Amino acid sequence: MGEGDEDSKLRKAVQSFLKLAAYHGFRSISMPAISSGIFGFPKDRCAKMLIRESIRFLEYGMTSIQTIEICIFDDESLGYFRSEFRR
Repeated sequence: MGEGDEDSKLRKAVQSFLKLAAYHGFRSISMPAISSGIFGFPKDRCAKMLIRESIRFLEYGMTSIQTIEICIFDDESLGYFRSEFRR
């Protein structure tokens, strides 16, 4: 965090993660709340980004992935993810 263009970097990381899993034919995957821990990426933005990019990927179709599980390790992050899922 702080090097610049963090949103774009996270977006690309999530897209790459999903594409790689689909390439290998995975049906379900677990994804950590990327960068929201020691890297200090804001947890609310992380929740929005991961959920938005996951939905976009699944809506695009043409993927073996049926389930995306997001691993959340703290209550604060959980609150942001719950809020995003409700939208």
